[in-house]
Amino acid sequence: MDKNKLGLIHIYTGNGKGKTTAAMGLMLRASGRGLKVILGQFLKGRETGELRTLKLLPGVEVFRGKPLTKFTFQMTEEEKAEVLRSHNLFIQELAARCVEEKADLLVLDEVIGACGTGVLDKTLLLDFLKHKPEHLEVVMTGRNPSPELLELADYVSEVCKRKHPFDKGIPAREGIEK
Repeated sequence: MDKNKLGLIHIYTGNGKGKTTAAMGLMLRASGRGLKVILGQFLKGRETGELRTLKLLPGVEVFRGKPLTKFTFQMTEEEKAEVLRSHNLFIQELAARCVEEKADLLVLDEVIGACGTGVLDKTLLLDFLKHKPEHLEVVMTGRNPSPELLELADYVSEVCKRKHPFDKGIPAREGIEK
């Protein structure tokens, strides 16, 4: 594989189910081709089925930010400030790890949501993307990306919800949504 052809930026966004799933599929493909993959998850605290499997894949490392016990709109300003500090450190650690380990693919799951809800400094993310290693492919997921992120992206895929079982009161099911 010619790693010199890597280095693009992807965004999976929209109100539908499947943004993280699409990013995980790309991780699976990259691992199958021998690429070094790093996953950094923001805003998520629950254990999910895909995380168990990803940890088994060759060349894949999984890192999770500070687990959240409630949604950002339920947090006090003090709680949000603590998560902001934690996430800002987390993005810097992920960036350093990508350089040290010569990663080929970095997936930043829910990083767009973290920026949009004010629990990640968007300027840190933008700075990283503008100065990332040339060959590093970056995937970001989350709703409502900023115009600056959209401008930097090479791919923007939107997942549109038409129907979802949650609308009928059906909670997330193990093995399907979690």
